[in-house]
Amino acid sequence: MGPSQLPSEVSSNPQAESPRRIAVMGATGSIGDNALQVIAASQGRLTAVALSAHSRLERLVELAKKFTPKWVIATDEVAAKAYKWRGLPKETELLVGAEALEQVARDAEVDTVLAAIVGSAGLGSTLAAVEAGKTVALANKETLVAAGPIVKKLADKHGATLLPVDSEHSAIFQSLKSGTRSEVHRIVITASGGPFRTWNADALRQVTVDEALAHPTWDMGPKITIDSATLMNKALEIVEARWLFDLPADRIEVMIHPQCIVHSMVEFVDGSVIAQMSPPDMRLPIQYALEYPHRREAVAPRIDWTQRMHLEFEPADIGRYPAIELGFRAARKGGTAGVVVNAANETAVAQFLEGELHFTEIVPACKSVLESHNFNPTPTLDELAKLDQWARREVENWVCA
Repeated sequence: MGPSQLPSEVSSNPQAESPRRIAVMGATGSIGDNALQVIAASQGRLTAVALSAHSRLERLVELAKKFTPKWVIATDEVAAKAYKWRGLPKETELLVGAEALEQVARDAEVDTVLAAIVGSAGLGSTLAAVEAGKTVALANKETLVAAGPIVKKLADKHGATLLPVDSEHSAIFQSLKSGTRSEVHRIVITASGGPFRTWNADALRQVTVDEALAHPTWDMGPKITIDSATLMNKALEIVEARWLFDLPADRIEVMIHPQCIVHSMVEFVDGSVIAQMSPPDMRLPIQYALEYPHRREAVAPRIDWTQRMHLEFEPADIGRYPAIELGFRAARKGGTAGVVVNAANETAVAQFLEGELHFTEIVPACKSVLESHNFNPTPTLDELAKLDQWARREVENWVCA
């Protein structure tokens, strides 16, 4: 159980190997920033050969000066054309447009693609990397949510390796090493409960954008922070886990764990539960994926075992967190369910951030789109792309209604 293709144990002297060449897709975002800290601390074992950004081009140039990659990719063609590109290292080639992401993802000079572009915008380059047989460090959960069966089939066909970067899925992946697939009873995904865990229904209806963007534990980009507040991130993680670990939805549980120390657990058939614990810092799962199969000296903080610690767990109340039930429905149905839920959520979150939708309307909008779409159990990529656009329009119409 686990990634489609796991690399065999590598050289017993890993220090003698050539640097692992990383393409950081989404370098200016939260995951990209943490990944570059991991690369900088790797003592030459990792090197950033490509960095991409959408429109934060000044930051992209700053990163290029520090890491001198072979390529930088700007996917916003209008912004790239208007930008002066002063200070870009002479040895760094500028590529523009979404197709350039796919070109670099396939290139022979790339060993690992870190898929950290948020949302469905990251799907094309991730698929290109899979088709090229690359190792893909998967931070973009939407790829498996929207096209899980297709991605897994392509990974098997081309010998690609999928390694999870999400803290929850990394925790499951690490914990699964304590047994075989047939010995797994269920997996337990933990959730902080978000910043509104104790708020009543009336208060939730009045949630502002600023309040929703203030996550108590994790420092993330705006879209993922809103997903953490609605628990749509957990809905997407349920679907992702279903495909990544090839487990039916009825063997996946969600528990509320406000301290965010236990990142997820695996329960085996004998009743043993294996958990992965660490302070909430994305550098740990990123380092684990980029350095796999080796463990390296910590970049992220360690647990302080000299201090008293209190850990709470409680079942996720579906009535309070309707997004979780939506995730289980999409995981059970498969087919086109994931892509419409994901696209609807991306659009609903954007509408909320623009003040066009109430916080408590995000999940109902997604549910409405899921229930009204023409379900197909075995879609093609073209059909998924069309449904993605349809779901976005449906949410916009839902908002205007």
